[in-house]
Amino acid sequence: MRLRNVSFLTVLLFGLCGLVSLSWYTAFSSSRGDVVDIYQREFLALRERLHSAEQENLRRSKELNLVLEEIKRAIAEKQALRDINRTWSSLSEETRMKLWNVSSSKNVLQLPSIFHHLPHLLNREDSLQPAVHLGQGRTGVSIVMGVPSVKREVHSYLTDTLSSLMSELSAAEKDDCVIVVLIAEADQQYASSVADNLKRLFPAEIQSGLLEVVSPSVHFYPDFSRLRESFGDPKERVRWRTKQNLDYCFLMMYAQSKGTYYVQLEDDIVARPNFFTTMKNFALQQPSEEWMILEFSQLGFIGKMFKSLDLSLIVEFMLMFYKDKPIDWLLDHIMWVKVCNPEKDAKHCDRQKANLRIRFKPSLFQHVGTHSSLAGKIQKLKDKDFGKQTLHKGHANPLAEVTTSLKTYQHFTLEKAYLGEDFFWAFTPVAGDFIRIRFFTPVRIERYFFRSGNIEHPGDKLFNTSVEVQPFDNIQADKEALTEGREKMPKYHRTEDGFIRIGTFQNGIAEGEVDPTFGPLEAMRLTVMTDSPVWVILSEIFIKKAE
Repeated sequence: MRLRNVSFLTVLLFGLCGLVSLSWYTAFSSSRGDVVDIYQREFLALRERLHSAEQENLRRSKELNLVLEEIKRAIAEKQALRDINRTWSSLSEETRMKLWNVSSSKNVLQLPSIFHHLPHLLNREDSLQPAVHLGQGRTGVSIVMGVPSVKREVHSYLTDTLSSLMSELSAAEKDDCVIVVLIAEADQQYASSVADNLKRLFPAEIQSGLLEVVSPSVHFYPDFSRLRESFGDPKERVRWRTKQNLDYCFLMMYAQSKGTYYVQLEDDIVARPNFFTTMKNFALQQPSEEWMILEFSQLGFIGKMFKSLDLSLIVEFMLMFYKDKPIDWLLDHIMWVKVCNPEKDAKHCDRQKANLRIRFKPSLFQHVGTHSSLAGKIQKLKDKDFGKQTLHKGHANPLAEVTTSLKTYQHFTLEKAYLGEDFFWAFTPVAGDFIRIRFFTPVRIERYFFRSGNIEHPGDKLFNTSVEVQPFDNIQADKEALTEGREKMPKYHRTEDGFIRIGTFQNGIAEGEVDPTFGPLEAMRLTVMTDSPVWVILSEIFIKKAE
């Protein structure tokens, strides 16, 4: 019985120990599983972060490589720009065009530019910059007048043309226009000398902005030696007309942004009085804006007005065919393209073009040059619609006796010029020659105006000639007018015979006011200071009495 109880207790004890062991093992196994899960999750998160960091590192590395490539490319481009002048000049024109077409833009579609028509301009960065540039850069005017000028073998008419244009402008008109002179020569020394001469002759006009002088770069013009002869013209004439087309293009490109209208002129013309306002009003009074050219002269490319907005079209068309035909033919072709129907006859085409090309009469400009810019060519072209030319202008001057030391030519006497009946014409003056006006009674003079030369003989001017007055009361004049300032410095120069020098001729014209402190004048005199190379014409004498 006792053994049976002991066995039972032993079995019970072993059962309890097994149960406890099983419970502990179960708890231990469960706890161990949770720890493993935690470490596993942390390991997976760490691996994800390492993967992300690796990806970020790769992305940053790619970005740095791209930046490095951009830096290398910029350095290479800069080096290429330094070498472009050396490498580009060695390529043929055909190769240059191909390279330009494929490399000038990243866009698939490309617009043509001046470089497609004149690829040589790419050789120099300054090829489109004026080599000479005088003026104030005036803009916002009504009319820009372009005057191309080239070196002529016999005689230059440029200064006479400018004098004629500017003398016919009122003060208000001078503020509403710009005259652009293009010295169309690759010879920079010659261009600079002409510009310096114009600066000396027209300082006020340049300073005010009325007159601008430009000259293209020596690199603007292409090689003319390879031009193809056409229309039976010799090679020299083909070169002349080709260069002329480019000169017109340069002027139009320069003038386009300066005003509302552009008027093409030449350097050997004279203008009618009131020409500026007449042109402006005619343009403004057109019933439609469809017109393309307003003509104020029937000759060549003189007096042709364009809207500045149309100049881009005209220049681009001229550049496409500048080597093929002269300018007047190209202008006609532009109008044909715009309005003519190939299925209609020539008369219909002419009627359509008449709406684009409108003629004004009488002509406002007359051609006066006889020596063409084409070497050896003589052209005595005259515009019949210009009408009778006014060779003198008369005024009611104070009664006076007029005398001169100059030898009069035929019936063109000084007396007739003073009375306004004709002009005075005399043989070549020498130093010391004079024209004297002695008033019958002393008179107070407000201002004076003398014009030398005329339309038919614009070069017969007075050069280096002074305007002098002789006061009736010399003593009072000495006290009041001849000195100024605290130290009483001489204000005017007095000649040995008692005349006072108050002005000089500039570009054939002498004008100015007379100092009222001179009082009544006994006489006025024009005195030639140096020998003249030409005859002289005095076409206008105006002496205005004080009120």
